[in-house]
Amino acid sequence: MRPCPTFLLVLLRWMRLRVCARWWRYSNGNNSRLPLCVRQRWVYLRLMVNSLCYNSLTNSDVVMDSLMEPIFWMVDLLTRWFGAVKNDIPFVSVCKKCIIPKPARTHHCGICNTCILKMDHHCPWLNNCVGHFNQRYFFCFCLSMTLGCVYCSISGRNLFLDAYSAIERFKHMDLDKSGVPVTGMGQLIGILPPGQSTYQTPPPPYTFRDKMFHKSIIYMWVLTSTVAVALGGLTIWHAVLISRGETSIERHINNKETERMAKRGKVYKNPFNYGRLNNWKVFFGVEKRSHWLTRVLLPSGHAPYGNGLTWDIYPIRKDMIPV
Repeated sequence: MRPCPTFLLVLLRWMRLRVCARWWRYSNGNNSRLPLCVRQRWVYLRLMVNSLCYNSLTNSDVVMDSLMEPIFWMVDLLTRWFGAVKNDIPFVSVCKKCIIPKPARTHHCGICNTCILKMDHHCPWLNNCVGHFNQRYFFCFCLSMTLGCVYCSISGRNLFLDAYSAIERFKHMDLDKSGVPVTGMGQLIGILPPGQSTYQTPPPPYTFRDKMFHKSIIYMWVLTSTVAVALGGLTIWHAVLISRGETSIERHINNKETERMAKRGKVYKNPFNYGRLNNWKVFFGVEKRSHWLTRVLLPSGHAPYGNGLTWDIYPIRKDMIPV
């Protein structure tokens, strides 16, 4: 059990008074027996002990707190009796791994080993985290890639069917080739004409280049179709998250908070959901009507909305952009 600083301070004062009292009685009765050098060294030793004890066990703040302890007790008792009236203490989250303040919507990435503002997820294909400053580029890339794959799948459907039919015809032609494999003994049984020792197989009606061309078309169509389905699902999922004003990580957090508040009979509201249209305006950085063309349809390198450190709450920014 660690002793209280007030108790140590009182104990040191009591010991000092007892030692000083004994020293005063001894020095008055036997003043002639102690030389001056011994008395000076005793005073110096007492000063060192006092300095060591006070510097190690207490400081000026502790001394003032000890003197003000009765007032603290009275204020504490009155506060408990009246109850909490107002609480304006700001809440600051601290990252347990970086040991630095963590703003709202910020999460630590174990792969990048750093905190990411408005972190959505770590993308292994990009080898980077998707967060506040690159989420718009990531979504535009996924959307453009999905539309390109859908276009290739639709426009190349007839080419795919023709190439697939050609490959099937080539297989049947290889199986239905005419001819009998013969050796030098074929002359004995009269299969080969007189004077001919080998039989030349006729060339196939297609070349190796034609076969690889048709296989490449099939591979391209299958690849673009599968990417369109997989990446299209991912793009739709992120579009839903953007409409709700949340990230992939916040989706799980909001679900847990919704369940927790539902058990208490309350409804949880996402504080960063400004409405479906306003969420898209904040995401693309649209501040006026012309930005739908210059910042959404056309390539743009403008900075995202806000700095990623502070975020406005829903009731304040309900009608943030009058577009």
